Amino acid sequence: MKNWQTGALALALVAGVSAAASAQSTRQLSIATGGTGGVYYPLGGGLANVLTKHVPGWQATAEVTGGSVDNLKLVGAEKAEIAFTMADAALDAVRGEDKFKSGKLNVMALAVLYPNRMHVVTVESSGIKSMKDLKGRRVSTGSPGSATEVMAFRLIEAVGLDKDKDMRRERLGVAESTNAVKDNKIEAYFWVGGLPTSAVTDLGATPGVKLKLIDHDDAVEAMNKKYGPLYSKGVIPAKTYPGQDGDNRQANVWNILVGNQKMADDVAYQVTKVLFEQKAEIVAVHKEAESFNLANQLQANSPVPFHPGALKYYAEKGIKVGG
Repeated sequence: MKNWQTGALALALVAGVSAAASAQSTRQLSIATGGTGGVYYPLGGGLANVLTKHVPGWQATAEVTGGSVDNLKLVGAEKAEIAFTMADAALDAVRGEDKFKSGKLNVMALAVLYPNRMHVVTVESSGIKSMKDLKGRRVSTGSPGSATEVMAFRLIEAVGLDKDKDMRRERLGVAESTNAVKDNKIEAYFWVGGLPTSAVTDLGATPGVKLKLIDHDDAVEAMNKKYGPLYSKGVIPAKTYPGQDGDNRQANVWNILVGNQKMADDVAYQVTKVLFEQKAEIVAVHKEAESFNLANQLQANSPVPFHPGALKYYAEKGIKVGG
């Protein structure tokens, strides 16, 4: 073999070994989000981008899922490294209650993100003006793997209705629910998400449709009395959505980012650090990321314990979690 051929072969072998080593050293992270019509998915995509961009050797990917319940199960089974979830579903997961009766999950909080708003969505032509008017109607309470369904059931119960007897219930995600309203297949739907949610915006912008959001903040006290202080009264400001003329008085619950208890401290630290220090890049994807603040990191806002790696970052920033 000629010298130049020998040299080329040697270089090719070195390159191949280097590529293999690089592939082996790349850390793959799966981020469990939600449906494409909600807010978790774009936020998860933004987080995946900044983790891949700013942490050498990391490759993060946002995964479409059914929502909080599915996400918690994926993290609990170590099939996803990071997940978005609502606080009430996370509490059920660590207690092994409701949707998690098959066993407690070892999940820990990385960050408290932003308050999720319960939307009870309909259109003016339905004649639905209050929660009581949902009786006898065709209603979607959220997809089966979502915390929307968990909170919807609790809200329905709190206003004195029976989810099984008092309505004809579908189990659709937010994008599917919007389409079902447009097609007159359902008359209203529940959705818990950030502002604005693209699917709700889509419904409000539909020609010939007048969006209506149903007030329900008077049910918060009853929800907290039964399930603990997880919910608070909130407002979706007028004009958040096309055709929304007035403020919508509704119930809020915090969103948190979680990982498995087995997640290495340095990984949890890096995820938390990048989340806050590269926030502007995530805001460019969805403006709800503007609500990602260190001041949110109170134990009262997360019913599950914080991961030690996340606590290390907060300590560096002078944030005493639980204080």
